[in-house]
Amino acid sequence: MIEPERILVHACCASCACYVLPHLAGRFTVSAFFFNPNIHPLGEYRLRLREMSGVCARFGIPLEEGPYEPAEWWRCMEPCRHLPEKSERCWTCYRFRLERTAERAAQLGIPLFTTTLSVSPHKIHRHILREGERAAARFGVQFHDEDFKKRDGFKCSVARSRELGLTRQDYCGCLLSLEEARERRGDPGER
Repeated sequence: MIEPERILVHACCASCACYVLPHLAGRFTVSAFFFNPNIHPLGEYRLRLREMSGVCARFGIPLEEGPYEPAEWWRCMEPCRHLPEKSERCWTCYRFRLERTAERAAQLGIPLFTTTLSVSPHKIHRHILREGERAAARFGVQFHDEDFKKRDGFKCSVARSRELGLTRQDYCGCLLSLEEARERRGDPGER
């Protein structure tokens, strides 16, 4: 019997991963990589990591936590911090996280990597693909191109996350997105 190909999946949060990881596990040997130094505040980061650990345990998928480096993330984001969501600000964030995922896949000898980001209708797949392919070329691995929101992937992720009692965030995780979410809610307070 031929072993399925290995894939490292950048996981942004458990509510996205609870659909994507088992979906991929039918075709690949999956490992998850939680690398999200964009997440703010630290309590939110810890909540997302804790839920991610639970989802991985439930589906029998190994999870590796990347370093939490918010200062490094901010350094990369500085030129874009004035831009709105769905702009170069987000593409820069994709680039930062996907480069680190591709690098980790290469270090582990895993030939493929992908991200759960594309399950969200708020993320632009063509930019995820562009950044994934750039990172793949840089580190000598391959980006698995799959728009996970297709074929009701987002709908399935919402239903499964509700079944599992997972947190459904109203912002991507970064402080800039949190401030925009607060404006939409008319809520100036801390989360």
